[in-house]
Amino acid sequence: MPSLHPLLSGFAPIWALTGVGYLVARAKLLGPQAETVLNRFVFHVAMPAALFLMISRTPLDRFANTSMLAFAAGTAVATGLGLLAGRLLFHRKAGELAIGSMASGYVNSANLGIPVTMQVIGDASFVAPVVLFQILLVTPAVLAVLDSGAAGRRALLTLPMRNPILLATALGAVVSAAGLHLPTEVNRSAELLGGAGVPTALIALGMSLHNRPPAEGRSHRAETALTVGIKTLVQPLVALAVAGPVLHLSSHQLLTVVLFSALPTAQNVYTYAREYGQGSGLARDAVLWSTLASMATLSVISWSLGPA
Repeated sequence: MPSLHPLLSGFAPIWALTGVGYLVARAKLLGPQAETVLNRFVFHVAMPAALFLMISRTPLDRFANTSMLAFAAGTAVATGLGLLAGRLLFHRKAGELAIGSMASGYVNSANLGIPVTMQVIGDASFVAPVVLFQILLVTPAVLAVLDSGAAGRRALLTLPMRNPILLATALGAVVSAAGLHLPTEVNRSAELLGGAGVPTALIALGMSLHNRPPAEGRSHRAETALTVGIKTLVQPLVALAVAGPVLHLSSHQLLTVVLFSALPTAQNVYTYAREYGQGSGLARDAVLWSTLASMATLSVISWSLGPA
């Protein structure tokens, strides 16, 4: 039976780097535009490098497994509920709806998925299909909505060429499908750039806590609470219902799917929100509060579904 302490070890770097970002902003070490610059570095340089390298090294047939059906079902329901809540309850516009739906169902698959699943079940192989699913299907759909609002009359067909995230994803998929092996120098350069993405995004997230408005309205707090509830409770429950009664997955597969579905909102969502100026407050708070809440939900899941 896994203890709480191993799970906490996966969260410690997230809180530490977010705290560093808060202190940096509080001390005004990097100037008033630092948060914007760091987010743009992540979006335009570090994240594309990391995504290209990850996808180019992953066989695309990793999509094809039964467990992904349960994970996809949980994601679809969670993002759909986030979309409906934003439209019907909070009257958000298209870009904000895209961010709200993403915050409701886009999991922190690699940064937390790897350490958590290694601690609980000793196997992080499910990371690859989850990452591919989110990057190749969920991310393009959200960015298409965000970019259509920002681009005005620019054609949607040119979106992959104008968006570094989608361009890197497409190039990585081509390299993977063709079975190409990149030169060592290219791989190493991409590793160095990509490795800067997560810590920089977390520091920028921490800086946003210091730069946030002095008071958030009741509507914002309600929307954040609903988003976090959908992410940390609804999404894993739907995955559990599909993985168990519908697909009859093994106990190991069931635990893996539900654990991944219960992971908190990825910090990528805040990076996208800041880049497009849409729903950044909701994205920021969804990342923070879902990360905090998931420490409890992941512990309950590992206790109830984990091996004795």
